[in-house]
Amino acid sequence: MTGIEFDGDGFMIHPNLWNDEIAKQIAQMDGIEMTDQHWAVVRIIRESFEQKGMAPMIRTLCKETGLKLKDIYDLFPLGPARGACRVAGLPKPEGCV
Repeated sequence: MTGIEFDGDGFMIHPNLWNDEIAKQIAQMDGIEMTDQHWAVVRIIRESFEQKGMAPMIRTLCKETGLKLKDIYDLFPLGPARGACRVAGLPKPEGCV
């Protein structure tokens, strides 16, 4: 991914440069093959980030996707913050260790 900068934990430094191709590449690095369910999660995260400047609360993410937290971990084994938010091109969430 030439021209795209990541921090030491693999989060994009400039989330405004994110696009679907970058999402696929980040997912591939995490061993994830993107499906419609993956995209649904990523789209909701991106929409929240673009509107509010942050990822949605996990409860909101579950409600809007119709997925349970376990389902999100099945889709993104690193979890909603480390996995889904990374694929969605967000900077590292506050409080994420």
